[in-house]
Amino acid sequence: MKTQKMISGIMLVATFLFTNISMLAQSAMPDHLPIWDANKVTLKLHKISENVYVVSPSTTEAETTKGIPQATSAGFIVGEKGVLLIETMLSKRLYDQLYKLIRSVTDKPIVYAINTSDHGDHCFGNYLLPKETIIIQNEFCKENLSKNYDHIKQFMIGLFGSGRGIEESVYRPADVTIAVDQTMKIDMGKENVVEVINVGTAQSPADLFVYLKSPAGNVLWAGNPFIAESPAIPWLFDGYFLEPVKNLNKIYNMISDKDIVVPGHGRITNKAGIRYTIDYVTALQKNVENAVKEGLTLEQTKSAVAMKEFDKGYTLFNWLHYNFNIPNAYKDIKKNAVQ
Repeated sequence: MKTQKMISGIMLVATFLFTNISMLAQSAMPDHLPIWDANKVTLKLHKISENVYVVSPSTTEAETTKGIPQATSAGFIVGEKGVLLIETMLSKRLYDQLYKLIRSVTDKPIVYAINTSDHGDHCFGNYLLPKETIIIQNEFCKENLSKNYDHIKQFMIGLFGSGRGIEESVYRPADVTIAVDQTMKIDMGKENVVEVINVGTAQSPADLFVYLKSPAGNVLWAGNPFIAESPAIPWLFDGYFLEPVKNLNKIYNMISDKDIVVPGHGRITNKAGIRYTIDYVTALQKNVENAVKEGLTLEQTKSAVAMKEFDKGYTLFNWLHYNFNIPNAYKDIKKNAVQ
């Protein structure tokens, strides 16, 4: 019986993976590609407190609130025994910049590297890490990357272009994984404790949140679930809606107004800065629930749920809102209503 359940579970995961990769490959691409150009990004170091650093594109301060999509943000914490790194970036060019910034402040070894997503811009640099570095991922993240690395690479090339260093990436498996509803704590010394949190799907099933609790102030690396502050809206293109809404609220309610928040693709902000994501998914849920109650089709729902009050200049608004966010909300809410 246990063997049958295990086989059924594996088949279910495999079906999910290939279905979603196929869906992404066939979906409409944004009008402007690449979304951001990895060959042009310059990374900048921000010192948050002693031994705590955020790394983000140099353009985030000027462009985030203009609605221009930004490259991946990262960060690192220098502990007593070594460095804990958050994200390894999309390409060797960006990883090398990140590594150089680390070496500008410490010669200590990179002991841990955490990927907050299975999207390539967060983990494709893993193969460049020192051999002794311990890579930490969400449990689903490792499984998905192990089975679908080449497919994910092709999708990333579709969004970010060929000749951006994506092709050279080689799969390197995680050393430690964190299951759903589990948290791993890493003591970096001097009362700096990193909580690596898997709440389940908040943007994709591969999400991790990295939450530093420190006497100097807490810092949350929020990854793709909180992609940036207004006018950006969340990228809910992994086939889910209701579970992300629940988990986005869980993380939002977990942090305090004083905490620093590092979105996955935007300037450094705070709890108020990521409120726009919560407001958007809350309004989307309410509007689509009303549409389902009225018996509207998906196409009718797209017309009825334009939500122009949230279309404030994010260049990817139409692509995300109509091709992914509404359809996934409609699917989940309609399924939930039938049950």
